[in-house]
Amino acid sequence: MAAGGVTNGSPGSAEDAFSRRREVAATSARSLLLTVLGEFVLPTGDAVWTQTLLDALGSVGVEEKSARQALARTAADDVVVSERAGRRVRWSLTASGRRLLSEGAERIYAHGTRRAPWDGRWLVLVVSVPEAQRALRHQLRTQLAWAGLGSPAPGVWVCPDAGRLDAAHRALDDVGLDEAALVVVGGTHGGLSDAELVAQAWDLRDLEARYADFVARFADLEPDPADPTAVLSAQVRLIDAWRRFPFLDPQLPAELLPPGWVGTRAAEVFHRRHEQWAPLAEQAFGTA
Repeated sequence: MAAGGVTNGSPGSAEDAFSRRREVAATSARSLLLTVLGEFVLPTGDAVWTQTLLDALGSVGVEEKSARQALARTAADDVVVSERAGRRVRWSLTASGRRLLSEGAERIYAHGTRRAPWDGRWLVLVVSVPEAQRALRHQLRTQLAWAGLGSPAPGVWVCPDAGRLDAAHRALDDVGLDEAALVVVGGTHGGLSDAELVAQAWDLRDLEARYADFVARFADLEPDPADPTAVLSAQVRLIDAWRRFPFLDPQLPAELLPPGWVGTRAAEVFHRRHEQWAPLAEQAFGTA
């Protein structure tokens, strides 16, 4: 349910693709529409009637005018395409829409799952962009953050997952800086400890608070199973809230997280609720 990969190496195209990824992560009528499309339309590939989408968005409080505007914007961005059948209109995902939502679905449903023990290695990038090139600096930050890297100091980016080396190279290449960067993989030897490096590269306190809020919202939420529309609403809100975390959480190994990390509890809540509510939510959407 997030954006597809950038296929054009120009900085302009990278900015466009990642602005779409940021919007996917933001709360809006359009993000809710993308949630609905990713959860109920992407898996089947079937076309869906306008009214079905309007009803699904209405279940989470989106007014019809805003829903129609979101649908028009999403079509203008080549995510969906319309087809008229008599007086009715139905919508299908475009090829780029399927890529956009498929990449996001992979991230959302894999986020928070158990990972292998950390091997102690860091991926380190050293790359500088002149202050005057603010647009390029912004694109670089967005690209590398999307790849899971954090910045403990100006011009330095780190990630405790050497497996993201290819993603880092792609991010640098997308903004035309791959040949200008120093890229190193290895362990730390003196200086900052691993814990200190994490503290400088990421704001885990803010992330922890966001996870705690998610748990508070959904851990004890029990929509009436006799009301499929209420379950549909809960499911859409659940996914729309969870989809932010792949953008915010670098998914550090357990060895580098604080004891009793609330993100683990949040992941349990998400996967349990999503599985629990899926059958009735799909039923409600299919009959809307």
